Amino acid sequence: MILNHIWGLYAHPKEEWNDIDTRHESMMYGLTHVLLVALIPSICGYYAAAHIGWSIGAGDPVKITEGSALTLAAGMYGAIIAGVFALAYLIQWMAKTFDANPSFTQALELASYAATPVLMVGLAALYPVLWFVALAGMTAVAYSVYLLYSGVPIMMHIPEEKGFIYASSVVTVGLVLLVTILAGTAMIWTLGFGPEFMG
Repeated sequence: MILNHIWGLYAHPKEEWNDIDTRHESMMYGLTHVLLVALIPSICGYYAAAHIGWSIGAGDPVKITEGSALTLAAGMYGAIIAGVFALAYLIQWMAKTFDANPSFTQALELASYAATPVLMVGLAALYPVLWFVALAGMTAVAYSVYLLYSGVPIMMHIPEEKGFIYASSVVTVGLVLLVTILAGTAMIWTLGFGPEFMG
């Protein structure tokens, strides 16, 4: 069923949001979706960094040790899960402003399914050329934003006009969360926990 939702979000997003909303799936179902899909960027990122090497420009691909890659992959996995949960909490917290009253499960479904394209674009890391991954990433972010705008009115049971403003607020919060995660990563690296490059 999880794979059906993923296909539906790409093939017919509005119908799929209606289907997700109608089913009222359990918290465990939404959690399973996040835990599984978050593996994609973590595993692909690990393999690309340790075994293929990143092509940043001219010159040989840059690789890091397997231990460093594994640590980064685990950190990425944890940050993705924490980020999706934080976004779900903020979706639920902002809901009253827009006359919505979602359960945390509904907020988690909205956050996790809207984030799915950004997580699945982790597959692009298997061709670790910076311009290609950046282009794929921008496309995925754009589609995730579209999913959010189309899903908010349906999942939150509010008119589209309010849904647009609500979704805009969620996008803003999501960008702040992303910047916070990136800033935290940079701080950790400067404290001596950066990757160990292969010579």
